[in-house]
Amino acid sequence: MLQLIVHDAIDEFLRAAEHDLAQDEVTNGLMLGVTLRVKQHPGRIEHQPYLATVHADGALLAAGVMTPPHGLIAYAATDDPLPAMRLLAENLVANRWPLPTVNGVATVSRTFAEAWRHLTGGEVAQEMALRVFELRAVTPPVGVAGQFRQAAIEDADLIFAWYTAFHVEATPAQALPRRAEVERSLTEGNVYLWEDDGRPASLAAKGRRTPRGISVGPVYTPPEARGHGYASACVAALSQHILDEGKAFCTLFTDLANPTSNSIYQKIGYRPVCDFTEYRLRQPLQG
Repeated sequence: MLQLIVHDAIDEFLRAAEHDLAQDEVTNGLMLGVTLRVKQHPGRIEHQPYLATVHADGALLAAGVMTPPHGLIAYAATDDPLPAMRLLAENLVANRWPLPTVNGVATVSRTFAEAWRHLTGGEVAQEMALRVFELRAVTPPVGVAGQFRQAAIEDADLIFAWYTAFHVEATPAQALPRRAEVERSLTEGNVYLWEDDGRPASLAAKGRRTPRGISVGPVYTPPEARGHGYASACVAALSQHILDEGKAFCTLFTDLANPTSNSIYQKIGYRPVCDFTEYRLRQPLQG
């Protein structure tokens, strides 16, 4: 019999799920990285997160994590995720959690979205098809003009503008970045630039941390600087920097609708691991 537990504290959730999630740290890096960040920086969470696990005979079968206003991240460790995803959907709907999207391994997020649609009569639309990549050794590009450097707080105007442009272009359904968040990332040393002739040409940043890896993103090159290999060089240099710091691997997500990014990352050593799909969930109109 399935048992759903909604955890009031992040430590409770991690005791229930961290070991299982860490068995495939790359595939589960989104959920694992988000929850470890909640534990490390609880003051940055503006709203109570949703932290749920589903068990059978003491074994973890599924989990759902949401840090509003962001959507749900769904995880399942079973060939038939429907019963567990149905339990998650029923709990979220019954407790009136705002649920803008669901994201997860393609089969899992699709199963949750269909369970939610059947339960609510709402509409489900694919938001983005994504691919998770992993890198353990860098193949640096050759012949790209310029150099790599860490961005500083003095670059905040440019970085904020580029973060905003990235979100408008790549993730228009998500909330735009806030200046304070960008400045915090700069002061923590997470943002890097590729410069050519002294002018910033591309950006790459460190993202979520897991025990053995770090995600890379966002990556952005302004339109007028594209086609010169700057993004490849910047991501390659940042990835090598992460490995040199002692991490075993780097990860990143690509949009499957963007063949250019999927190609350039593989050329510098990233290898595909699995596909994620994000769905937008539209509540039915109330009559």
